[in-house]
Amino acid sequence: MRAVIEPDLQGLDRRYRPALMAFFMRRAASHSDAEDMTQELFAKLAAAQVSPMDNADAYIFQMAANLLRDRSRRERVRTNYRASVHAGIGIGIGSGDLESLDPARVLLGRESLGEVSDALRELPDRTRAIFLLFRLEGMKQSELATLYGVSVSAVQKHIFKAMTHLTRRVRAGE
Repeated sequence: MRAVIEPDLQGLDRRYRPALMAFFMRRAASHSDAEDMTQELFAKLAAAQVSPMDNADAYIFQMAANLLRDRSRRERVRTNYRASVHAGIGIGIGSGDLESLDPARVLLGRESLGEVSDALRELPDRTRAIFLLFRLEGMKQSELATLYGVSVSAVQKHIFKAMTHLTRRVRAGE
């Protein structure tokens, strides 16, 4: 005999809430977390296109286990991110000490940016536009080809020309 997950949320709540709360309470940090996960599971069930199945209980509790696993993964990512920020990893800072943003360093950064900006202005308009749309806006080469009415190969040549020019100019400034 096939069991069907009850389509109405009140029926789901009556039938599964106590068992789901107990399931989540054994594995969650707090009652409110268990309540949140139970509610999230009901929302997923309400949105799911579920066909009749042999064991609705197993399906619901597999969803609950997956929900716990996803939440655990997200929390692990958050914890790792917080630890890396605290240690200064991933933000250009080494060995936990904040690098100072002294005026000399800021000035060097502005000068470097100015050199790149000057080099970009030296490029032909179309080459500069294609390069900026590709590198800064993330447009695909095929989209740029369509936009400018040229082949993908021509777009690649514009990008290569811009990269070569910028590299040459930045190295000459060192």
